[in-house]
Amino acid sequence: MAPMGIRLSPLGVAVFCLLGLGVLYHLYSGFLAGRFSLFGLGGEPGGGAAGPAASADGGTVDLREMLAVSVLAAVRGGEEVRRVRESNVLHEKSKGKTREGADDKMTSGDVLSNRKMFYLLKTAFPSVQINTEEHVDAADQEVILWDRKIPEDILKEIATPQEVPAESVTVWIDPLDATQEYTEDLRKYVTTMVCVAVNGKPVLGVIHKPFSEYTAWAMVDGGSNVKARTSYNEKTPRIVVSRSHSGMVKQVALQTFGNQTTIIPAGGAGYKVLALLDVPDKSQEKADLYIHVTYIKKWDICAGNAILKALGGHMTTLSGEEISYTGSDGIEGGLLASIKMNHQALVRKLPDLEKTGHK
Repeated sequence: MAPMGIRLSPLGVAVFCLLGLGVLYHLYSGFLAGRFSLFGLGGEPGGGAAGPAASADGGTVDLREMLAVSVLAAVRGGEEVRRVRESNVLHEKSKGKTREGADDKMTSGDVLSNRKMFYLLKTAFPSVQINTEEHVDAADQEVILWDRKIPEDILKEIATPQEVPAESVTVWIDPLDATQEYTEDLRKYVTTMVCVAVNGKPVLGVIHKPFSEYTAWAMVDGGSNVKARTSYNEKTPRIVVSRSHSGMVKQVALQTFGNQTTIIPAGGAGYKVLALLDVPDKSQEKADLYIHVTYIKKWDICAGNAILKALGGHMTTLSGEEISYTGSDGIEGGLLASIKMNHQALVRKLPDLEKTGHK
C-alpha cells in the first residue's frame, strides 16, 4: 500500500516507466550503435559494406588505423600458416593451372590464414572493398575484433590521423604467398601480405614472414619500419626472379649487363621485394633488381609496391607503366622493381624482357 493512503494508478505507473525508458534509449542509443558495429552486425560477408566502425561519420577511414589492423591481420594469418605447416597436414589441392601450365596450389594454410585476415579487416572496416586471393565462404564467417590500439612504432612514425574517403579504398590480401614453396617446406620464401590502395594507388604495405616472425610495413608519405640498403649495383646487378622462369631472365640479363650479372631464383613476390631492402633476417637473400616476366596477380605485388614507393623506389610494368590497383586482379607484361636506381633507364635497357612479358 502507498504511504498516507495514496493509491497509485497502474496506468500512471506504466506511462512513467515508458517515459523513463524513452529517456534511457536516447541517452544510450549512440553508444549501443557504436558497440554493435564492432561486432559487424548488419554487414554482409565478402568485400564491401556500408561504413567503417572506426569512422565517426561513416564516410572516412584513418590510414593509421588501417595500417595497425593490416599488420595485425598479416601476423594472425601468419600464425595459421605456421601452425598448419608445422602440423604437416596441409590438405593440399590444385585450384587449376596457371598460365604457365603449373598447378595453382592451395592448402589449409591458405584457407585458414585468409579467413583470419579477411574477417579481422572486414570487422574493423566494413565499408572498404577487400580483394583476396582465396574464396571467402559466408558459412565460415568469423567476428574477429580489433582492440583499437595503434602500436607505438606506428604512432612514432605517423603522429597524426590520415583520413581518406572509405569509398576510395581497396584492400588487397595475400594470405599465403609462395604456396608452391610452402608445400615443398621451403619456409623462408613464405609471406602473408596486406596492401591498401587509395584511388588505385598503393599507399600502405605490410609483408610478414611467418617463420622468422619479421614484419615490414610502410605508408607512402607517412613512415616505415624498414629502409633501403646503403648501396646497389646498377652496372652488374644481382637480379631476383621467379624460380619457374629464371632462364628467360638470365639470357636477356647477361646480354644487357654482362657475364658478371647474378640471377637469384626465389619463390614469392613478397620475398623478392624484401630482397631489395635492408632486412634483419639471416635467411633473406639480397638483390639489386626484381624482375618478373609473366602475368601476375595484384595481391602478390601491391604490398611490395607500396613499401618500395614509400621508400623512394619503383615498381612498374616492364614497359615502365605505373600499376593501378583497381579493376582486374592481375597485370600483363611483367614487372620491374628497383630502389635507388634510375628506373626509367633500366626500363630502356630491357626491351626484350618487355616483349617476353606480353607473350
